[in-house]
Amino acid sequence: MTAMKPHRLNQLRLRSLLFALAVSGATFAGDWPRFMGPTGDGVSPEKGLLRTFPADGPRVLWRVPMGPGYGGAAIFQGKVYAMDRVDRQRDVLRCFDLKTGREEWSFSYDCPGRISHDGSRSTPAVNDRFVFILGPFGHLHCLDRRTHQVVWKKNIVDDYGAKKPRWAVSHSPVPYREWIVTAPLSDTVGLVALDQATGREVWKSPPVGPMAYVTPKLVTIDGVEQFTILTPKGVAAFRASDGALLWQYAHPCKIPIPNVTDLGQGRLFVTGGYKAGSAIIQVSRQGDDWQVKEIAKIADIGGHCHPGLVYQDHIYVLCNTNERADGLVCFDFNGKLLWQTKRDPYLDKGGSILTGDGLIYIMDGRTGELHIVEPSPAGFKSLSKAKLLDGREIWGPLALSNGHLVIRDQSQMKCLDVRAR
Repeated sequence: MTAMKPHRLNQLRLRSLLFALAVSGATFAGDWPRFMGPTGDGVSPEKGLLRTFPADGPRVLWRVPMGPGYGGAAIFQGKVYAMDRVDRQRDVLRCFDLKTGREEWSFSYDCPGRISHDGSRSTPAVNDRFVFILGPFGHLHCLDRRTHQVVWKKNIVDDYGAKKPRWAVSHSPVPYREWIVTAPLSDTVGLVALDQATGREVWKSPPVGPMAYVTPKLVTIDGVEQFTILTPKGVAAFRASDGALLWQYAHPCKIPIPNVTDLGQGRLFVTGGYKAGSAIIQVSRQGDDWQVKEIAKIADIGGHCHPGLVYQDHIYVLCNTNERADGLVCFDFNGKLLWQTKRDPYLDKGGSILTGDGLIYIMDGRTGELHIVEPSPAGFKSLSKAKLLDGREIWGPLALSNGHLVIRDQSQMKCLDVRAR
């Protein structure tokens, strides 16, 4: 029998692989370059991911020790960027290889001080040229992604006369055009846009309330791009091109954390813990005037840590707070409560991602169990779950890139292979 030539064998293997990918519908592409992913809404376009876990759970590709914290990972061109905090003395940016977990480089700066619930808070923002990091005491750095050197730095607390919140500066920097947007939220300024390459101030918005824990979110309403932010006074929106205040909506929450969820066509879902509840508002424009109409007010039930996810005209949001245990909750776009898991399962304050397959990966922040949920207005449906993390307050956001899911607790960060075989 004649032996097959090596190049012919490789061609057949390649064809088999391509055929298998085509049959499975696998789509593994895209970075997770900032907080809440490429579009800032917790949605990934990736398909061909696991719908159920193997009996022994998903394959753990790597694990690295981390200090305590709640900051998420950013993933860009095969590298994982995450903030760490060491011995209450230094903030550290760590860069790992996505496939192996090998730490390739790090950057740190002195930042002594105590924080209630110690550790990192924010998610880096990464593009082809720069890495932007924001520390819990307000230190904002722009690093050259290739040389790892500081390009410029500021302190958004000191430079803008802001007051650091009780649990420290916790929002993440947001890239927009050639700018980076942050939220000092002092008595003199709201949001600030800085030139990415120089740190030069492009615009600053008027003040709307004190700093909380909310990352600015870009939405487009009536063709106008605008950044929304929540303070203890409610929601405010600023024109993204120049920082002009467009509209406000009173939704008092003494400790705001999640930003709005964009429902499309000018509708926004607003939520918060600490008995703030939730609301759905309609924002519209007549000439230069903006109007806000409250569509629904949902008393008591609200999301504590993370914004809701939207799938097929329904909102899915984790609504466990310090006062209530509503679990995962499903609302329609009119604010009608369709179902809630309450304590079965609890799904406490963990991160979540909606995939291109129409699945939600949810971390239970109390148990460390990762759930695969099929969202449906008909009721809660968990397809699979696996115990993957330990400890308490597993509240950090998740990150997904090329079938690699990055998760963390208070002592470690793991990378899981969630590609369907």
